[in-house]
Amino acid sequence: HSRSRANKKRLAKRKGRHSGFGKRKGTRNARLPVKILWIRRQRVLRRLLVKYREAKKIDKHLYHELYAKAKGNVFKNKRILIEYIHKAKNEKVREKHVAEEAEARRARNKDARARRVGRLEKKRGEEIKAAVQDAEARKREEEQKAKAKKEAAKKEAAA
Repeated sequence: HSRSRANKKRLAKRKGRHSGFGKRKGTRNARLPVKILWIRRQRVLRRLLVKYREAKKIDKHLYHELYAKAKGNVFKNKRILIEYIHKAKNEKVREKHVAEEAEARRARNKDARARRVGRLEKKRGEEIKAAVQDAEARKREEEQKAKAKKEAAKKEAAA
């Protein structure tokens, strides 16, 4: 009983031969259940997430979010999950940068506003001083005029 033909056929099957539609008896799901594929995929994705979390590549918040997304069938495979992680990390860095810029802009505007208020108050103070001095000068002039009138009236009365 030579096994050579059987071995030859086994080698061909290993290469993917003799497995066309005509050789199949069960349904696709009977041959390799969708559930088993799902379980394999979940295990791969979850293993990757745990590895990334332990390596501090992702924090626990991102881990939790991605774990839920993986369970919700968002990631088709490991490569897509890794791409998503890179995108999320870059987005986080960008948001942090934008927030820092906004904070710097707010601080700059606050300083500028404070300087402007200081300048305006100084200007108002000077205007008030000038107005007070002007009023005092006018008052003195009026007093001098009144005094001069009285003296003129005295001279006239004396003359």
